[in-house]
Amino acid sequence: MGFRTFAFPRLPAALSGLPGLRAASAPEPTTAEAASFDALVHLLHYLPKADIKRIREAYKFADEAHLGQFRASGEPYITHPIAVAGICAEWRLDAQAIMAALMHDAMEDCGITKTELIERFEAPTAELVDGLTKLDKLQFSTKEESQAESFRKMLLAMARDVRVILIKLADRLHNMRTMDAMAPVKRRRIARETLDIYAPIAHRLGLNQIYRELQERSFSHIHPWRHAALSKAISKARGNRRDLVSRIERDVLKAFGESDVKVEVQGREKTVYSIYQKMRDKHLSFAQVSDIFGFRIVVHELPQCYLSMGVLHQLYKPQPGRFKDYIAIPKPNGYQSLHTTLVSPLGTPVEFQIRTEAMHLVAEKGVAAHWLYKNTAHSQGAQNAQQLGSRWLQSLIDIQDETRDANEFLEHVKIDLFPDAVYVFTPKSKIMALPRGATPVDFAYAIHSDVGDHCVAAQINGEPVPLRTELRSGDVIEIVTATGARPNPAWLSFVRTGRARSKIRHFLKNLEQDESRDLGEKMLAQALRAEGLSLPSLDDEDNTAAQLWQQLARWAGNRHIDELLVEIGLGRKIATIVAKKLARMLAEQGQRPDAVMLTMGRFSSEELPAQGQVTLDGSEGASVRLAACCRPIPGDEIKGYLGRGEGLLVHTAECQVGRKLFQRDSEHWIAVNWAEELTRPFEAAVSLLLNNGKGVLAQVAQAVSSAEADITHIQMSDESQHRETAEMSLLLSVRDRLHLADVLRTLKRSPAVLRVWRVKPT
Repeated sequence: MGFRTFAFPRLPAALSGLPGLRAASAPEPTTAEAASFDALVHLLHYLPKADIKRIREAYKFADEAHLGQFRASGEPYITHPIAVAGICAEWRLDAQAIMAALMHDAMEDCGITKTELIERFEAPTAELVDGLTKLDKLQFSTKEESQAESFRKMLLAMARDVRVILIKLADRLHNMRTMDAMAPVKRRRIARETLDIYAPIAHRLGLNQIYRELQERSFSHIHPWRHAALSKAISKARGNRRDLVSRIERDVLKAFGESDVKVEVQGREKTVYSIYQKMRDKHLSFAQVSDIFGFRIVVHELPQCYLSMGVLHQLYKPQPGRFKDYIAIPKPNGYQSLHTTLVSPLGTPVEFQIRTEAMHLVAEKGVAAHWLYKNTAHSQGAQNAQQLGSRWLQSLIDIQDETRDANEFLEHVKIDLFPDAVYVFTPKSKIMALPRGATPVDFAYAIHSDVGDHCVAAQINGEPVPLRTELRSGDVIEIVTATGARPNPAWLSFVRTGRARSKIRHFLKNLEQDESRDLGEKMLAQALRAEGLSLPSLDDEDNTAAQLWQQLARWAGNRHIDELLVEIGLGRKIATIVAKKLARMLAEQGQRPDAVMLTMGRFSSEELPAQGQVTLDGSEGASVRLAACCRPIPGDEIKGYLGRGEGLLVHTAECQVGRKLFQRDSEHWIAVNWAEELTRPFEAAVSLLLNNGKGVLAQVAQAVSSAEADITHIQMSDESQHRETAEMSLLLSVRDRLHLADVLRTLKRSPAVLRVWRVKPT
């Protein structure tokens, strides 16, 4: 029989200390301070003497930098960096990381520069400290923006070197342990930030001990009364269930003793926060939470995990559907164990986790297990541990490439910090882990951005499904792509991964830029035609024209001409004003207006300012939108409104909404017309008054189909179900006004239709 332990972990009853500075006179060094560093040295026994000497130099440097600074608890500030370095030493981090931990606040609080750190302690250590430093010296418009930018910098530094986040988590852990002297409002704010960001990051990287402690301490500061009440209830329940726990322990030890499988049996208790989460999510009272405690079985070799599961299933009956094999299919953070829930002698469910010693180390320490494995026989385990979370860390860099806005970047990262995952398969049986709630679109982008960009349909287990379908563990996903397909903005409403969201937004932004540039060029050309001139060449090889364009861009306050054309297309700059400036510049070069072009260019509607006329054929994309209030179709008289930064919005000439906009902001209206050749059908809104009866909808659909049109949306009020007549609203896909008139005539001939009319805004 192997060694066994059985103890329920409990947090310390009292917390002390506090991060934060206060002004004070410089005290003399104390023996307690020196002793604290001596205690750190004892933890560094795994490092060579030369490394410990360098760490001592970093300590002296940090001590001098923080001289005269105190924590709110009254302790010298240097005690905090020493404690952070001590936590890192427990993970067996290297000398560079320990030095960075000692100096992690030196740049932020003491005015030490990165150059000075490079000269004293070399570049790798300085890079670690820089990655940990907030961006307080830069100016941001809001505190939220500053915080988001700090997270962005830290996470990107972490993606390059995982030691950055390990030191940061050690820093946050010590701060959370020593926060009692802080004001309650500040405690709650820091605890909320920890619960939202740092605890999920710890879980994502497999640092489960840190994850649980950060959650527990955050909960105690955010909801102190709830934490205290639950802690008391758990303590009472522990006493009430002591006999049951002892009985299960005896039965388990006896069963393994008879099977000759050497195991270590550990009792474990759910944390207060996890019990609170379960009560809140499942709307349970404390008395209804049955699985407060569980057991962990640690074995020496992998095959013994499955043998142990057999022993347990012979001892107590397993609950159907409550077995999970995280050994064959590890969690995204590298966690491996067998989970099975058994029915105890009193009928209550008890969860057992079965794992090897190596799996247990990774389960508790996550990425930090890499350093714990060094200089041991577990070299393969070291490689595996080093790779924990690497895919997610790399995805941070991918997201950053497409998301320069710090708040948007942080939003994507928060989305990816889901602890739960589903495990799905590609058609070639490759396993992929995705956040719970992920869809086929998330799956497509997880494979490759090109697959996501050109995704048009999906099959799950051989059956066609909508792209917004939530995936379940065990699903086999197949993505159907098309060469001409592109991301749909509606996907942003249901994708769950940060990678998918950032890729879709990046594609749409680039698409909008390209389309807006083309529209801006067209508008400027037509506005310049009203001045009797043609647009100069936009070819970079034409040096004279290139200099002219660069001069015009500088005048407009843009970096280059493409940016200016985009702003014209988005309505941020008026084409006529830019055209007049360009005409003056061309006149200075000796160009004169052409009389014929001048006459044709200035022949436009008297109602509208002369911005040039834009021709629409349906291929304009995101930069040109048809107003939903009046839904113009070819054949309607139309006007274009250049919303500031919103592109071109097209209204019918008789639209009341458009007329009100024109009265309020007339200079942003331009002339638009329909092209002779159209590239797609357009939507028109139609209402019908029907004889309510069986088969009415089928008759309407048949009439629309016989007129060679399509129904894209249908709506019928619930009140119409019990009346003799009913009103129905349709969106019809038609070619133009003539086609719509044909559809309306066909609908009128249907026996079920009493009246039909096109919907127009009032």
